[in-house]
Amino acid sequence: MAGGKEPIEVRFRLFDGTDIGPTKYDPSTTVSALKEFILARWPQDKDISPKTVNDLKLINAGRILENNRTLAESRVPVGEVPGGVITMHVVVRPPQADKNSEKQLANAPKQNRCACTIL
Repeated sequence: MAGGKEPIEVRFRLFDGTDIGPTKYDPSTTVSALKEFILARWPQDKDISPKTVNDLKLINAGRILENNRTLAESRVPVGEVPGGVITMHVVVRPPQADKNSEKQLANAPKQNRCACTIL
């Protein structure tokens, strides 16, 4: 591996509790490359599936990881067991509404949604 550093073993936990991996990565691997790996191995049977790496967010130890950072820069060594597997959570961004749908929604009449009974 580059720089003589040990590979880092990572598992990706999806929103429904299923996993991709674990797989070992070089510490110099970028978060963007990890997202590409996830996208390529995304299970076909899922109702929700990302279209691009921008639809994915990776979370490690409560922090959203930035695409341009490396795995070594993004890991949080506190609490890690040497030689253990790091679990990163994967969040899929909901599909964006197109501009026409947003305009129609904005121009739609406002409805009273209060179902209150006044006594």
